[in-house]
Order: sequence, then C-alpha cells, then structure tokens
Amino acid sequence: MDLQTLTYLVVGASFALYIGIAIWARAGSTSDFYVAGGGVHPVTNGMATAADWMSAASFISMAGLISNMGYGGGLFLMGWTGGYVLLAMLLAPYLRKFGKFTVPQFIGDRFYSKTASTVAVLCLLTASITYIIGQMTGVGVAFSRFLGVSNEVGIYVGMGIVFMYAVFGGMKGITYTQVAQYMVLILAYTVPAVFISLQLTGNPLPQLGLGSDIAGTSVSLLDKLNLVVKDLGFSEYTSSVPGSYLNMFVYTMSLMIGTAGLPHVIVRFFTVPKVKDARSSAGWALVFIAILYTTAPAVAAMAKLNLIATTNTAVGLERSADGRMVTNAEAIMANKDLYAADASLVYEERPGWMKRWEQTGLLKWEDKNGDGRIQYYNDKSKNADAVAKAEQAGWKGNELTVNADIIVLANPEIALLPNWVIALVAAGGLAAALSTAAGLLLAISSAVSHDLVKNVFVPDLSEKGELMTGKVAMAGAIVVAGYLGLNPPGFAAGTVALAFGIAASSLFPAIMMGIFSKKMNKEGAIAGMLAGLFITLFYVFAHKGIFFIKGTDYLGLIGGANSFFGITPEAFGAIGALVNFAVAFIVDKVTKEPPEHIQALVESVRIPRGAKAVDGSHAH
Repeated sequence: MDLQTLTYLVVGASFALYIGIAIWARAGSTSDFYVAGGGVHPVTNGMATAADWMSAASFISMAGLISNMGYGGGLFLMGWTGGYVLLAMLLAPYLRKFGKFTVPQFIGDRFYSKTASTVAVLCLLTASITYIIGQMTGVGVAFSRFLGVSNEVGIYVGMGIVFMYAVFGGMKGITYTQVAQYMVLILAYTVPAVFISLQLTGNPLPQLGLGSDIAGTSVSLLDKLNLVVKDLGFSEYTSSVPGSYLNMFVYTMSLMIGTAGLPHVIVRFFTVPKVKDARSSAGWALVFIAILYTTAPAVAAMAKLNLIATTNTAVGLERSADGRMVTNAEAIMANKDLYAADASLVYEERPGWMKRWEQTGLLKWEDKNGDGRIQYYNDKSKNADAVAKAEQAGWKGNELTVNADIIVLANPEIALLPNWVIALVAAGGLAAALSTAAGLLLAISSAVSHDLVKNVFVPDLSEKGELMTGKVAMAGAIVVAGYLGLNPPGFAAGTVALAFGIAASSLFPAIMMGIFSKKMNKEGAIAGMLAGLFITLFYVFAHKGIFFIKGTDYLGLIGGANSFFGITPEAFGAIGALVNFAVAFIVDKVTKEPPEHIQALVESVRIPRGAKAVDGSHAH
C-alpha cells in the first residue's frame, strides 16, 4: 500500500476514534463541561494531562530545537519538565482543595474582587491564544506534508475535528479523547526512535543508544556528532549554549514558572475526586511525560547525524542494499574530508523525503556556487578554519535551509523506515497538536462563559444557559484560533515560548501569592498581574519591531536588541514575574490588608486535607 493511502487510513482511524469517544462521553452539565464531573481516575487523568501538556511544541518542535541547538536545547527539557514538577508540588493540591472550576475563579474569590478575576481572564486569554497559534500551525504542517492538502485546508479540517469533540464533549469528552491521543502520540514518537537507535547503535532503547557506540565501531554517537558538526563550522553539539549562561538560566526559569501558570494544565487537577488523587495524577502524568521527554534528546541527535550524513557522504554513514542507514567504520575512523569536491550530495540525486518536504516550503535549497550539489554547513561560523576549508573547496555559502519543525516528522523518512511508521508519525503529530488545542480552547471557553458572562455580566444565568454559553464561546474560540493559525502575527510566529512568558509573568505570581501569602490583598494582586503582563509584552513587541506609536524607537529606549543583560524576548517572562511580585508587594504595603475571612480562607486552602470546596463566601 502506498504511503499516501496508508496515511489517510491511519489518520482517519484516529480521527474516528476521537469523535466516537466524544459522542460516548458528551457533557450533560456544567460540571461535566468544565471538570468532567470531578470523578476522573488519577491514572486516566495523568495520561490525559500528559497529552494536554505535550503539545505540538513538545512533539514536533522540541527535538528539532535540540537538534539545532545541541546541549543548549536542553533548557526546553529542563524548563518544561521542571515546571511540571513545580505545578504538581506547589499548586495542584491546593487548587484542588479550593475546588472550583477555573484559575480566574480562584483568583477572583481569593482576592475578593471581580476586577481581579477579570484581569486574570485577560492574562489567561492572552497566554492561551498565543499558545494556540503554534498548535494550529502544527496541524497545518502535518496535514500539508502527509495528507497532500494545503496548509489552509489542513487547519480547516483540524478546526472541524476539535469542534466535534470539544464543543459537544467539554472536559469530559476531551479527557477521554486525550487518553487515546496520548497512546497515539507516544507510539508515534517512540517507535521510529527505537528503529533508528537500532540502525545506528544496535541498542533498541534510544535513551541508551544516545550514549552508545555507533554500530560496528568504537566511536560513540555523540563523539562522532561533535566531530562532524565542529568540522562543518557548527558549535560542539554537547556543549553549545544559546547566548549567555544567564540567558539560558532565565529562559529555563521562564519556561518553568510559565508551565506552572498555564491554565489549561492547572484545570486538569480539578477533575479528580480528592486532593490525594490530584497528587497521584500529577505523579502519573510525570511518568507518561518522561517517556517522550527522555526520548527527545536521542531523536534530536540521531536526526542531526542522519541529516548531515544524507547531504555529506564523508560523514561515514551510508545506505545498505535495502535502503537502511548503516555505518562505514573505515570512513568514521579516518574522518574523511567533509569539504572534498565529491563529499556533498548531488541535488538531482537527493532522496525522496527531500523532494516531498521541499513542497511544504520548510526545506529549501539554493545552488550558490552552481555545482549542482548540496552544501550544508555553517557559513557564518566563528571557526575560521571551517570557513576557509569551505571556500577553498569552492563553496559559496550554506545552501540548505531546514526548518526545525520538520526534524521529528521527517525523521522516519530520512532513515527510510517503513511507510506504516511514517503514517503513525503523522497521526502522532496531529494528536499532539489537537490534544493541547482542545485543552486551551476549554480554558478559553470556561474563562469567557464562567468567569466573564456568569461572574460579571449575567450572575443569574441558569446552568443550562451557562452550558450553552460555554459551547458558543468554545466555537468562537475555535474560529479565532483557526484565523490566527492561518494568519499568525509576526510577534508570535514560530514560538510558543512567548505564551509561557506571559503565563509566567502574569498568572503564576498571582496564584503563588494567593496560596502562600494570606496578607496579599486585591490591589497588590491586580497591580502585579497588569505590571508583569505589560512589561513582558512591551519587551517582546519592542524586540520584534512592533511599535504602538509610529516612528517611536522603543528599541532605542531599552538600548537595542537583547540589551537587558542579553536576555532574549522568549526568556523575559521570568523577569516579568519578578516585576509582578515586586509591584504586588509594594502596592500591598500601602493599601488595606485583606479581610479576616479571606485570610482564614488562605489558611484553609494551604492545608490540603479532604476535597471539600472552600471559598470566600463573604467576597464582593
């Protein structure tokens, strides 16, 4: 069976499964719609949380980023995983003890203010909408490559699928759909990794294969990769750092606390019966997440080596008679000249996977020296020897541009794995994007229907009316998400790190202070959230060249690109969080402290015994 037909069958079967589950588990009440009735088993919730958490960024982009960045890309692993631990240990049990539906509802009741709740909704919508752009873009990439349709058609189909199981199923439908999506995405991620690890190292476990010798040699995979990338002018794979160590640290912190502040993940802990179950489901989710996250570094390194080996015959990896990637021990030990006249691949002889990915625009070749061969190296390298060797060989600059987002999706094709594996990867990429998109859409829907319409505008709205409002809000959010996926704004395109920065700078400090500082008042919380949000957005917009007033040089005001101690815009969320905390505590000191019943509420929330809901019943 040809690849196209097989892909349609596998992806179609996965979609049918998701829709079938949604029909079976459709929401009949607001409790079902917002928190799946509060009766989800901890293991089930752990698996659903893992799927909700592992977005298109985790499945599609993370290994690509690590592949490009090397050791420095580990900040995504450390930041996202560390943030999940932070969420599980510091926030989840206490929020479950509080026992409400949404993060803005916690903030509104804790800070005894509808204004605080409304500001939290603003922060939630900004973070969630920014994050969802990446999910819809991922859906478009996967559809356009594997199903032979345009990026636009792919996004429209993705919108339709999410609409069918998210609007009708609510959190109840989404929860059980995400369990199925986790199974699809984890198989799609690990099966190709096992194949490729076996090919390159003979070890079926990618996590161990990463540190093993290349099959038939005494050279470790990472040593060989270091040697190759250094010779081609790139930074050493196992020691590269993006920017400065300070930026790497701040970036990691931003991802960590941003993770802990993401509302679509937090709300999952409201779906279990007891506080004990919230802790248990957090532990299970970490296990399910670790399966993918410990595999990602191996996928990244092996894909990098295979990609370079495909374009440069001197790397010492070659194809066997059946097309599999195998080793050439003699070439590895001799370390052939990577810049030899016949080292680079003849463009007309490029493999089929390159031709297919060229059609998506995510892989491009430009023959700069007119020799008809593909030269792939770092022509802007600080390694003068590498550049000199390339120029001596007649190379006129790097000719191959590879988008980081294709590394995981193209990996099975680069390694010439069977068609069913490639089809499985397509289904996995779509499962990852759709599962997180559904979680984000539910967070947006509940914020609009429950925290704005019900809490602010129509307090006497019936349960039936609120459920309908939630579904309408969900449908509207899907339309907005699809539009932004089709027309991504320049400041958010290509990164979800901004969403984490927004959550880190606005929601995380408010939640932390709400749980652990009984003296923090509503004025401090509101001022902190607004300060953290706007300083982060300002820094990002200034760096991206988006100005609020035409002709105003905001870059000049902050001293130029990355001027704040070399911190990149994507890493600035941690600085925004510090501003949030500082402003909140300063304002708190000069305003009235919270009422006694609110301080008693904080004491009650902070002792997570039992699952009885607590609230500020005298809030106004």
